[in-house]
Amino acid sequence: MKTICPKKPVLLILHRRESEPGAVGHYFRGNGVPLDVRRPRFGDPLPSSLEDHSGAIVFGGPMSANGSEDFIRKEIDWLRVPLLEEKPLLGICLGAQMLAKHLGGTVHTHHAGRVEAGYEPISPRDEANSFGPWPSHVYHWHGEGFTLSRGAIPLAEGEVFPNQAFRFGRSAFGVQFHPEITLAMIHRWTVRAAAKLTQPGAQHAADHVKGHLAYGTEFRAWTYRFLETWIEGGHTPEPMETPLLAARSL
Repeated sequence: MKTICPKKPVLLILHRRESEPGAVGHYFRGNGVPLDVRRPRFGDPLPSSLEDHSGAIVFGGPMSANGSEDFIRKEIDWLRVPLLEEKPLLGICLGAQMLAKHLGGTVHTHHAGRVEAGYEPISPRDEANSFGPWPSHVYHWHGEGFTLSRGAIPLAEGEVFPNQAFRFGRSAFGVQFHPEITLAMIHRWTVRAAAKLTQPGAQHAADHVKGHLAYGTEFRAWTYRFLETWIEGGHTPEPMETPLLAARSL
């Protein structure tokens, strides 16, 4: 992993009091990048500009991007700030669904009621090659997916929910999976939210651990490569045809 130069803080938006940035936080702390953690669900304000930040990451949570909660609507609207300023933006799971919805896509459950919980295979597209080799499997914990609006570039596909990663503009990305996952987080999630593992498509808790032992190292290496590219401004695609919508251990 190449060491990146110290930068302005990265804004991390979390949705539960006990949530943590996991491997994503490890990467930035290990490279001397400060973290500005905010939980708007519990009253933390979001900045009107990212001038004082290197970028923003919106994490996941048990709520839906279709929810009627005031903080959900405000967060989705707030995404216009990094988009218009073309600052690095990453949506993870719920965060990706919020970004997709902001851009004009839809967020939906699976037609057969399936969920993804555990390590599942992923198929990168040619447009994803700028981040180097992708992992064969990534970690999931969700029951909703999203469609992509015009101008969003698909980067990876899955079997249950087709859209797994996308890019919009020069530096906005969404991933349906959880690059922040650690083994400790898997243990907590599978215990605290064990009810999810009874839903169609979810793997047994023991298989989450087995999957992490099999695929976690590869997934972590990809995560660090991705974040290194992302924090430096993402890759530089061809000019878009349409303008941006305003709208440690494993």
